[in-house]
Amino acid sequence: MELLPRSPGDFGSARYWDRFFRQRGQRPFEWYGAFPELCPVLHKYVRPRDKVLVVGCGNSELSEQMYDTGMCEDIVNIDVSDAVIRQMQERSGSRRPKMSYMLMDMLQMDFPDAQFQVVLDKGTLDAILTDEEEATLAKVDKMFAEISRVLQVGGRYLCVSLAQAHVLKKAVEYFSQEGWVVRVHQVASSGDKQQFVLPVFVYVMTKFRKIPGSAPQILEICPEEQDKPMRVESAERLVAAVKDRQHYALLCSQLSKTPCGEQVSLDLCDKESGKPRYTLHVVDSPSVKPSRDNHFAIFIIPQGRETEWLFGMEEGRRQLAASAGFRRLVTVALHREQHYEGMAGIQAELSGKVMELAPPGLPARQQVPFLSVGGDIGVRTVQHRDTSPLSGEYVVEDVKGDGSCYFRRLIFLHNRNVVQSEARLLAPMPPPGQKKRRKDKKKPSPAEPPTAIDKSYLCCEHHKAMVAGLCLLGGPNPLPGSPLAVLVVGLGGGSLPLFIHDYFSQAHVAVVEIDPSMLEVSTRWFGFFQGDRMRVHIADGLDYVAKLAAEAPAQYDAIMFDVDSKDLTVGMSCPPPAFVEKPFLQKVKTILKPEGVFVLNLVCRDARLKESVLATLREVFPLLYARRIEGEVNEILFCQLSPEGQRDPAELGARAQALEGALRQPGRRWDSSYVLADMLQAVKIL
Repeated sequence: MELLPRSPGDFGSARYWDRFFRQRGQRPFEWYGAFPELCPVLHKYVRPRDKVLVVGCGNSELSEQMYDTGMCEDIVNIDVSDAVIRQMQERSGSRRPKMSYMLMDMLQMDFPDAQFQVVLDKGTLDAILTDEEEATLAKVDKMFAEISRVLQVGGRYLCVSLAQAHVLKKAVEYFSQEGWVVRVHQVASSGDKQQFVLPVFVYVMTKFRKIPGSAPQILEICPEEQDKPMRVESAERLVAAVKDRQHYALLCSQLSKTPCGEQVSLDLCDKESGKPRYTLHVVDSPSVKPSRDNHFAIFIIPQGRETEWLFGMEEGRRQLAASAGFRRLVTVALHREQHYEGMAGIQAELSGKVMELAPPGLPARQQVPFLSVGGDIGVRTVQHRDTSPLSGEYVVEDVKGDGSCYFRRLIFLHNRNVVQSEARLLAPMPPPGQKKRRKDKKKPSPAEPPTAIDKSYLCCEHHKAMVAGLCLLGGPNPLPGSPLAVLVVGLGGGSLPLFIHDYFSQAHVAVVEIDPSMLEVSTRWFGFFQGDRMRVHIADGLDYVAKLAAEAPAQYDAIMFDVDSKDLTVGMSCPPPAFVEKPFLQKVKTILKPEGVFVLNLVCRDARLKESVLATLREVFPLLYARRIEGEVNEILFCQLSPEGQRDPAELGARAQALEGALRQPGRRWDSSYVLADMLQAVKIL
C-alpha cells in the first residue's frame, strides 16, 4: 500500500490526506512519538481549564489521551481531511462530550480572535514547511498569523517537530520578531529507536503584546535531562544547539548498532555555563575476544594526565582499550575549568549519559565498571591564568603525576591538550635538625604540594634529545666546562636554556622570545632567571637571526629552535613555516660556527609538508640526523655543515655516555631516567 506522497508539496493537500486516512483505516497514525513521551512537556504548558485547539489533528490519539488523563477536556480538533474528521467523530462518539472535531483549514479559521489559551501542533508545521520556496513560506506565514490571531495574550503555541534547521529557524524568527518568548524542549526518548532516530522537540512560543521598538529576544532551550532552560543569544545559536543534539542522537544510534572503526570524540557540557565539562572518546577493540563481562567500561583519566600519550593520542587510547580487555572503552577527560566531587560524584553524573554510548550486544542490566589510575581523579591546581596578546589565553597549573610527584605545566588554551612547558616540583625538605615523626595510628594530614622547581629534570623528551645533540659538536668529547655559545629560539617555561646554563658551566645562552608574557611566566612560575651567562631578548626570532647574520656571522656553537606555530590550520605546529624556508635557513647557517650544530624540534603531521621541510634542510645543511620521540609526533633534527663530521649511532652513543659522566657531578642532582646515550643511539642519518 502506497501511503507516501509523490512530492513534498502533497503534504499540504486535503485530497492527499483524505486518501491517506481512507487507506490507513482506523489505525492511529502518530507523528513523532506517543503521549507518554510528550506528557512531561505538555503538563508544563497545558492546564485543565485551558481551551485547546489542535491543528492538523489527523487520527492521532493525543487529544483523546489528554482528555482521558484529565490533562484537559475543552479541546477542539481541526483538519482539512473530511475523511479523518468523520472517522474521529465516530471513534470519540459521546464518550468525550467536551471535545469536538471540525473540518477546517488552519490557514483560514472561523474562530474569533483570542479564543484559545493553547494551540497544539503535532507534526503539522513540518508537513507544510517542506521547502523554502516563496509559496511555501507564504503559506507558513499565513498559518502563523492565524495561530497568533486565535491565541490569547499569554497563550502558548506548542509545536511538536523534528526540528529541521529551516523549520526551526522559520518558527523562531517569526515569533521572536513578534515579541513572543521562544523555548525549545527536547523530548525524552522512550528508548525505542526503531521509529525515529532523530530526537523529537517541542517549540513553546508564548504570546506577549508586541512592544514598540527593538525589545530583546528571549530564546531558550531545555535539554531532555534538565528542567531549567538555558538562554541563547540568537536564533542561529538556538538552531546550532538543536543540531548538536540531533548529531548526538544519530551518533548514539550508530554506536548502538555497529562497532566504530575510527575513534569517536564528543564533549559533554556543563548545564549552567555551557562550557565543556567532559571530553569522551569511544574506542572499540574488535580483536578482544567477547565474554559476558568485557563488553563495555568507562575509564576516568586523572586530572592533568589527559595530555599523556596513553590518554591523549589515538594510538595510546587504542593500546589502553586493548590492555584493559574491553571491546568498547569510553575514556573521559576532565576539564580544568570545572569542579568535580570525587570518583563517586563523576560516576553518578555520567552513568546515565554513557549508557547511551553502549555497544551492540550489551546484556540487559549489565553492570558497567568505571576504571581509573589508582582509583582517584587526580589533582589539578590552576596557579595562574592570563591572556597574552600574542599567545592567547593560557594557564599555569600544578598536577599530580604517578606516585607522589607533582608537575607544573604551561598550557596555551587554544591547544589545551598540548603541554607547552613542564617542570617537576621538588618536595619540601624538613628543617635542619628536625626528626622524622614516629609512626602512630593517627591518619596523616594530606601533604602540601611542593612549589620549588627541580631544574635538573627535563620533563619533555624532545628537550632531552636536544641537549644530547650537543654531543655532535666538533673536536673531542664536549666537556661541561668548555666555552659554549648557545642560541635558543623559544623560551616557554625556560627549562631547556636553564638546564644548559646550569650543567654547562661555561655556556653563554642567548634566548629569543617574541612574547614578553612568557618571560614573566617563566620567571615567576618556572624558576627562570637571567644573569651574566643567560640573557633573554624580546624579539621576533626571524628578525633577530637576520640581524645577527648581517652583523656577526659564525658566532654560535649550537642553535636550537623550539618555537610553536600559532596557526593551527597548517599541518606543522612547530616551528612556524617561515622558520624552515630556505632563505631564513641560510641565515641560520651564517651565524653557526663551522663545526656547530643546529637543532630543530619539528612537529609535522602533514607527510608531504614534512618531506618538503627535510628536503630544504638537506639543501642548506649537508649533514642531517633525525631522532623520533617515541609516542609523540615530535622529531628532533640535528643539522651540521660538514658531511666529513658524520658519526654513526654507536660513536654518538659513546660520546653521549662520556658527556653524561662529566655532567653527573658529586652533589649535583641528576635525573636517573635521563640517559644521553639512549637519546643518540636511536638517531638515523637522512
